Amino acid sequence: MKFAPISDRLTGLGAAKWAVHSESLRRAALGQSIIILSIGEPDLPPPAKVLDQAADSMRSGRTRYAAGQGEPEALLAIANHLSKRSGNPVTPEEVLYTAGTQNGLCTALFTLVEAGDEVLVPDPYYATYEGLVAASGATFVAVPTSPDNGFHVTASAIEAAITPRTKVLLLNNPSNPTGAVLSVQEIDAIGEVCERNDLWIICDEVYADMTFDGTFCSPFDRPHLRHRTLSVSSISKSHALPGFRAGWVACPAEVTPRLVLVAEAMLFGSQPFIEDALAVALNETHPEVERMRAAYKERAAVLVDAFADATSVSARLPEGGMFIMLDIRKTGLTGEEFAWRLLDEESVGTMPGESFGSGGAGHVRVALTVESDLLKEASLRIRRLADTCLAERK
Repeated sequence: MKFAPISDRLTGLGAAKWAVHSESLRRAALGQSIIILSIGEPDLPPPAKVLDQAADSMRSGRTRYAAGQGEPEALLAIANHLSKRSGNPVTPEEVLYTAGTQNGLCTALFTLVEAGDEVLVPDPYYATYEGLVAASGATFVAVPTSPDNGFHVTASAIEAAITPRTKVLLLNNPSNPTGAVLSVQEIDAIGEVCERNDLWIICDEVYADMTFDGTFCSPFDRPHLRHRTLSVSSISKSHALPGFRAGWVACPAEVTPRLVLVAEAMLFGSQPFIEDALAVALNETHPEVERMRAAYKERAAVLVDAFADATSVSARLPEGGMFIMLDIRKTGLTGEEFAWRLLDEESVGTMPGESFGSGGAGHVRVALTVESDLLKEASLRIRRLADTCLAERK
């Protein structure tokens, strides 16, 4: 039997990256006491009003087919949310409702690139990006960043990676796994490079509402870059609702009909009652959302402080999101080796930095999705192992 080449292109780009996480869950299910810090799944409760709306809409009959682009109320809520964020008007005609950020990114890439094209991606990058680009048929091109400047991708590094085949720059801002948040000046410099080279910008902004001290900026919010930008996000992280699969792509109005064609080929609509819930999530303020942002900022500080005087491992305070990259290069181990030893010897599950590209080598990603006391305990175990590895190396 013959198969289409898409599954061959995706071999090794899926579950293999999550092996340590999967093993952590398996051991926990067997009754072992594992501190699981390997996945960005919010542990705090979602807004009660959003859940109530989903239940009310479902019971009132909002369970039939939805419009392919999205229900009018949801599209308007997304447009108003983005208009308020940027100060520039966004219309429902510039929005596609999607089944979460991943589906939005897939729809955007399938619409913009094909075999023979190249997609630039700052490295480290979210673990699914290689698979997304491979599925489209395009070629994935990693753009290096450095831990020395907080993993901020530079306009010059992007320009150096451009070839005649380059069609798209895929940004993640704020970044998972690094926590880097690009400034207005950085966005404009990157945008100038994309303008000069006629590149599309796809920006994964799922953590946009979870920046800590800096001001979030999207290329979609910059009037001179909107015509080439597709902004993708969801309420998975901001409202602690990853299971709802409720997201969007915001784009130039002339791009929307093309996105709809691709989206309908994949899903042909979504659940109206979840779209109603998304509208409530974005139209109203929710104390649960602000508590969650404050909790992640506090937890990040707790973790960074725990390694402040360590010689074997270091941590930089993230600028946003719900993760910290721990630098364990002094131990002499790869992130993969360290993560497995940490699980085996200290019962702590993390993600190897290499799961996020070669730029994550010598790091492990820690999710801030447990209470501060448990993070402190995990920090003690991580430091203990790092000290042991450093001593072994010497």
